[in-house]
Amino acid sequence: MKKIIVFGSFDPLHEGHRNFFKQAKQLGDYLVVVVARDENIERIKNREARIKEDKRLQAVRNEKLVDQAVLGDIGENYTIIDKIKPDIIAIGYDQKVPEGLKNHLKKYRIITLKPFKPEVYKSSKLAPSSSLPVRSPK
Repeated sequence: MKKIIVFGSFDPLHEGHRNFFKQAKQLGDYLVVVVARDENIERIKNREARIKEDKRLQAVRNEKLVDQAVLGDIGENYTIIDKIKPDIIAIGYDQKVPEGLKNHLKKYRIITLKPFKPEVYKSSKLAPSSSLPVRSPK
């Protein structure tokens, strides 16, 4: 069985994400989706999550192509990858592998997936960021 893992905020979950799941699922037999923690969204995107992690996790679990959905690690700790032991890590066209993880991830095959109507289905375009609470930089 070939296991695929993907990561994302899914805040909110939209058709671009569903296409992302479809492309990833075509790479293997079992799709694991890792949903970003609220505090990681705050740290990385400098804003609060629009939808709390438990609701985002449930929405992803309800997707028919998803075999398993889990919350990600807190901080820049990616122990979930070694726990899941995927055959492939699929990343979105707009995702980057964190610099500190590049050496660790050399043992995994990483595939970048194609965009799906990024001019329409990009989370930042679906809800105006001006209405979201923004954290002050530390």
